[in-house]
Amino acid sequence: MKRRKITGLIACIVLIVCLTGCAELDSALNDLQGDLTGNTYTINTYDNYGNKIMTTQGEKINVEGNRVKTTSYDSDGSVITGYELSSVITINIDGKEIQSCGDTCIFEQNGLNAEVNFTQEDIQSQSSGAITDNTIIAGIVNKYKNSFGKSRVVVIKSQLGQPITAYSGDKVYWKIPQDLPKMTKLMIDGKALYIHRANFQIIDKELLK
Repeated sequence: MKRRKITGLIACIVLIVCLTGCAELDSALNDLQGDLTGNTYTINTYDNYGNKIMTTQGEKINVEGNRVKTTSYDSDGSVITGYELSSVITINIDGKEIQSCGDTCIFEQNGLNAEVNFTQEDIQSQSSGAITDNTIIAGIVNKYKNSFGKSRVVVIKSQLGQPITAYSGDKVYWKIPQDLPKMTKLMIDGKALYIHRANFQIIDKELLK
């Protein structure tokens, strides 16, 4: 029994060591802290044309979706009750609330800085002929790399396509939260970035060289 406990402990340590530096794990820990105590963010709000209309800062912030009750009918005419996410998000900020719907919001965690100079980049890529360039293999490899974070540039635009800002990092991970409407979460070198209702591109840095 004692040997099993030691073996289990060693397995846990090895797992933690293997996941250290994993961007997906960083994101999960960031979510946990946000749910328990909140994270420090600057929230920039923009109109459809990319003009900043409000800046909000707070020390203990998290974002929640709002579920609404829905009803439908089956083939027998019986009522089916369900739930879906509304378009409204609730921002808990230092014990107070903001409800937001429709605006473009960028949640920038403390310590994360946008690129000062935003310039247009054109991409002209060419295959090296390697087997890893094949799309079926590249898709699998890139999903695996995303979990650990890749060197990427994030370009954010307004809902009408006007450039707003850009971020870059050596370890960039992204996901679509299931409990937040029209929102994408990124981890950029250990810091969280939420994009709500905006156009964006996440580009491998190698494509911009």
